[in-house]
Amino acid sequence: MTTNDPFDPIDPVNPLEPGSHKFMGELHVDAEQASRSRSLDTRDHHLATSGNALLRADEVVAGYVPGVNILNSCDFYVDEGEMVGIIGPNGAGKSTLLKALFGLVRVRSGNVTLKGDDITNLRADRLVRQGLGFVPQTNNVFPSLTIEENLQMGAYLAPKQFKDRFDYVAGIFPRLAERRKQRSSALSGGERQMLAMGRALMMDPSVLLLDEPSAGLSPALQDEVFVRVREINNAGVTVIMVEQNARRCLQIVDRGYVLDQGRNAYTGTGRDLAHDPKVIALYLGTLGAERDEGTKDL
Repeated sequence: MTTNDPFDPIDPVNPLEPGSHKFMGELHVDAEQASRSRSLDTRDHHLATSGNALLRADEVVAGYVPGVNILNSCDFYVDEGEMVGIIGPNGAGKSTLLKALFGLVRVRSGNVTLKGDDITNLRADRLVRQGLGFVPQTNNVFPSLTIEENLQMGAYLAPKQFKDRFDYVAGIFPRLAERRKQRSSALSGGERQMLAMGRALMMDPSVLLLDEPSAGLSPALQDEVFVRVREINNAGVTVIMVEQNARRCLQIVDRGYVLDQGRNAYTGTGRDLAHDPKVIALYLGTLGAERDEGTKDL
């Protein structure tokens, strides 16, 4: 008996050799169809649950060079007071999503709203005034400046608020206050991350965007960073965190997104994603290996 199923190994008419170019092409088509199906499911879920979102992105398409999209109809939202994590393989568009939210990568279609107001493609300085803070993964402190001067740079749009905001930041990161006159070039990797987060908090943001805050740190320093991030969230700041330590991220966030090829592959509570067999099989093992390769003691 013959069959038209290209994956049927007993098809005598058109058998496909596993590993052949045509076989891999069929697998790619099947994966693309599955991705579109998941995108439809997550789109419906997004529309049903994001009505009261503090920050929201709808069907965002964005990229760095003309004709090449990194984000492909990506949906995202965070409610006030939440901590939301974004995980996924390298090249999935995680950091690009943060940069699109913060106006650093141009959104080609779709829109981003904050408290119901359209902020799509606004300049970063205007977004800071409206309550967004962003901590990039690298080059996130001024090494020639002292800790105090770095924090002053964070409050450059509202210098009169410096003392009050400095006291607030010092309450979360007491070591920064103790060493305020020290140049930031002398800080460890973990301490630089604390300073970068502290500087972003100087403008009293309602939403803090963190791009891989634990990258390159030892496990002990990663844990300290995550503790501080939770303290920031407990203090009333909504947090969106891209993180390469996927398992640890899902342990502490309220909800998570798994991005793949610029689309929403899965979304759910941190606990649900951490225990989802498909997420574990497809992403968590690979992400753990990527994390281990890039981790070093600082």
